[in-house]
Amino acid sequence: MATTNSDDLAAQPSSSRHPGIDHVIPSASLKSLAHPLRVRIYDELSAYGPLTASGLAERLGESSGSTSYHLRQLERAGLVREDTTRGKGRERWWERTPGSIAIPDARSLPPGSAERLAVRLVEDEWFRSRDQNFHEFVAEGEHVFSAEWLDIATSDTINLRLTPEQLSGLVADLDAVLMKYIDAYKRTPTPGSRPVQIHINAFPLVRGEPTDDTSPKGQR
Repeated sequence: MATTNSDDLAAQPSSSRHPGIDHVIPSASLKSLAHPLRVRIYDELSAYGPLTASGLAERLGESSGSTSYHLRQLERAGLVREDTTRGKGRERWWERTPGSIAIPDARSLPPGSAERLAVRLVEDEWFRSRDQNFHEFVAEGEHVFSAEWLDIATSDTINLRLTPEQLSGLVADLDAVLMKYIDAYKRTPTPGSRPVQIHINAFPLVRGEPTDDTSPKGQR
């Protein structure tokens, strides 16, 4: 195992912005993560739990030599670690370092800086991965899951007109519900449970216009 230093995840402050976030990734670790395949490896370990380099290679369509190399880079950054409870002989299993993470707000970083570019790369890969996971569910879900799962899975689009304060209240309410389930099941999953992803996007539309005061009840 690689040794860690004052820049490791455990030494970082917790984030108060989102529920269940234990650490904001420090700059050195962020730069190590900022590679498309490393983000994909990190996502696989996050979503599906411990895997070997060869298992990751098969899932991602890469060579085991490539996944082994990038796992070692992620290990040096403190983002993954060997799962010593698994494997025999030379087989090594890898897991994400415990703790939920967030990346820095790009606005807090100098324009054109390596750190800001790293944030954008990681964000782009995370969005791509989320889209791919959802598209796979839509295309293949009925062949993989029982009706029990298919009937409860949901994808909703809700359009509202809100002020910043109202949107803040909505996000706070959603955070409270998420924390309830994170506290209950994140570290102690129930037998029979499957990996589940929850995507909640709440943001103002770039091409929208503010509601004017002459509209009835502030609506259009």
